[in-house]
Amino acid sequence: MLRLLTSLAAGLLFGAGLAIGHMTDPLKVLAFLDIAGEWDPSLAFVMGGAVLVAGIGFRRVLGAPSPRLDTRFHLPPARRVDPRLVTGAALFGLGWGLTGYCPGPALAGLVLDNRETWLFVPAMFAGGLVARRLAR
Repeated sequence: MLRLLTSLAAGLLFGAGLAIGHMTDPLKVLAFLDIAGEWDPSLAFVMGGAVLVAGIGFRRVLGAPSPRLDTRFHLPPARRVDPRLVTGAALFGLGWGLTGYCPGPALAGLVLDNRETWLFVPAMFAGGLVARRLAR
């Protein structure tokens, strides 16, 4: 039960951070990505802060012998860049650039009643299912 409550709290904190940082506003994200037009660099500070906090957190947590609420760390086994990773990253970037949403902000947008997310999130899950089937 403690693990479930901790996961819920972490998800709520993450979603709140996305909303406070305006990452759930696709127009703000698209303005950040539009470096040739009316570029809005403010999200760079949001992302920089997130990278700093995550870097400190990962360093601290992964320095422990084991996690507090599990028996082992669940880290990705692959350590190399392969065509599958590059293709996935390119598709992610393309989707982010076209819509202004990535998975975390899109899910947070459901709670914030961003109507576009009600179209984006099912399409995102459908894309995940297609990718999973193609990988087999």
